[in-house]
Amino acid sequence: MALLSFSRSFTLLSSPFHFFSPRSIRRRRSFVCSLSAATDVRSRSAVLWFKHDLRLDDHPALSAAETHRFVLPLYVFDRRILSRYSDDMLELLLFALEDLRKSLKEQGSNLMIRYGCAENVIKELVKEVKATDVFIEEEVEYEMRQLIGVVKKTLETSSSLDWNLDIVMWRTPFYDVKNLKELPASYNDFKKQKLIPTSPLFPVTLPVAETELDWGPLPTFSDLKEFIKEKLGKSKESWNLMKEMPAEVLLKENLSKSSGTIPKSLNDKSIEQRRLDKSVFVTRKGDVVGGGTNTLLNALAAYLRYLEGTARDDWQEVHERLRNAETREGASFTSLFGPALCLGIISRRRVHYEAIKYEKERNAGFLSPFGYSAASVAAAADAVCSMEWFWLLALKSQVSNEGLYSIRIWRWRGHLIQYTVVGLEGPAILLVHGFGAFLEHYRDNINAIAKHGNHVWGITLLGFGQSEKPIVVYTELLWAEMLRDFIIEVVGEPVHLVGNSIGGYFVSIVASLWPSLVKSVILMNTAGNVIPEFSSRRFPSERQTSAAARLGAQLLLFYLRLNIRNTLKNFYPTKTNRADDWLINEMLRASYDPGVTVVLESIFSFDLSIPLNYLLEGYEEKVLILQGMKDPLLDSKAKLAMLKEHCTGLAIRELDAGHCPHDEQPQKVNSIVCEWVVAVERKLTANSYS
Repeated sequence: MALLSFSRSFTLLSSPFHFFSPRSIRRRRSFVCSLSAATDVRSRSAVLWFKHDLRLDDHPALSAAETHRFVLPLYVFDRRILSRYSDDMLELLLFALEDLRKSLKEQGSNLMIRYGCAENVIKELVKEVKATDVFIEEEVEYEMRQLIGVVKKTLETSSSLDWNLDIVMWRTPFYDVKNLKELPASYNDFKKQKLIPTSPLFPVTLPVAETELDWGPLPTFSDLKEFIKEKLGKSKESWNLMKEMPAEVLLKENLSKSSGTIPKSLNDKSIEQRRLDKSVFVTRKGDVVGGGTNTLLNALAAYLRYLEGTARDDWQEVHERLRNAETREGASFTSLFGPALCLGIISRRRVHYEAIKYEKERNAGFLSPFGYSAASVAAAADAVCSMEWFWLLALKSQVSNEGLYSIRIWRWRGHLIQYTVVGLEGPAILLVHGFGAFLEHYRDNINAIAKHGNHVWGITLLGFGQSEKPIVVYTELLWAEMLRDFIIEVVGEPVHLVGNSIGGYFVSIVASLWPSLVKSVILMNTAGNVIPEFSSRRFPSERQTSAAARLGAQLLLFYLRLNIRNTLKNFYPTKTNRADDWLINEMLRASYDPGVTVVLESIFSFDLSIPLNYLLEGYEEKVLILQGMKDPLLDSKAKLAMLKEHCTGLAIRELDAGHCPHDEQPQKVNSIVCEWVVAVERKLTANSYS
């Protein structure tokens, strides 16, 4: 769905085809703990499993375990965790673990390093040190929650552990939220509660470690990469390699082959950047802050004091990277510090505490009601507050059964993304929504299509619905890369891609750039043009948002909030009742999320210059066009005529519907989609035997 569209870029398509609440467990108990209980733990011992909390500063579990007789800090190199990380994240992880071990050694403790499945490693260590507590940080990502569940079940059912074992789930509370289930759905209503961020905890000193333990070595980067690859099949490894090349580079290479030109390298800027011998930018790319907590705090101090200037080389380096990363106002903080926050090298509330402390220093101890006095302070404070909101939304979706579908969370480039899956087997089908929508826009499609023997996936794209809305420059290539990574990391097999409106254009890009991930393409009132005899010698320049785009996004948001009901009804000309209160309220809710105006800015910078007839080349008899002929955004007949003339092997179905035929005429669309998938699967099977 698109709440605003331009007739030159948003189009329609359709026509027939031919072709945790405690719970008691015997001997062992498992519960979520606020870590403030005053129980005598001096005779107790604990295993503390580090995952995404690689710090001693502001660590509630360490504070709770401080009075234990013995504490075993542990990091497990588990392929199920590591496989989610990019090479940059793996580098950051190694630097963070090296610093964490050093910091623990300085206080007489250590960090144990182990390799393998976390549940087996933790069970054996609990048995070896006779631990009475296992501290595990709560997660929101579906795969991580599943892994924690396996660890808990393994410990709870182990016959070799014949003493009481407490599994303590903990979290670092940014706000004092009493009941997650009562969390307001709207950020606007959440702000009205005027919750004050809690203060961070300072580092604690753990008991001296038992030196006879084998603490294990830290791997090198190359050894770690080999360890991860050991259990990967060749196809999975080749798929992972796809993520290493940005869509823009690949697209330019493809275009240059047909035009005879050689695209200029996109890495010139990063190659020219100055690097210090002891730089805080520790990865090979040198574009994110890494190291240990103290290094991060120093870099944060430099970032916050950007306006002051400095003679310190290390701070000057941070300022240089800040300028390069500020692709739009506020984008630099998440770009530079996001990965470290994701690994928990520094906590969100520590960042907020340091930002507010500096703001008070600048203003004689006061905070202005009119905003922050420095853009860098605003960027840091607003970013972590936004991250916390979406983390709370994500966690709520995991502990409650609200909504149309069971929601799962996937972390993409540090950002929280909602998705769902229905069906246990059959062909994989990925449904992609349009601009302003979310996975539930397929409310009457997901279950129905799955009942016909399909494995149906729905995703809420970055920037929409209840998925995170970071301060980044949103482009069609960014969303295409997200879909690519979702197929590789989550779905794990080639898919039939279904896209509505701008979502149709995104899936067309995925099909063009990574054809091994796609079985067929179904476009419903898709965006994108048809350009006969397309040949491009022009490569799009790096995109940045303008003041005009920011103003336009604010005005557009104001307009849409006032007129959303009428706007939606126009998209459903034959069944206006489908533009119901539920759909309207969900869109209004999302419109108050932090970062929403940044997403709207993308409307003014979309580049849909690569036409559909180019993107769909090589997909003869694998593309189905579903076109609502009463789409108010463009001339459907003219669009279909151009597609028929310049795209070979298309199947087309015309529907008596508007811009969102899947939601206006769900039964018809479901039937057509299921029939199409069966036909394509038969043909693919036949071809595999020929």
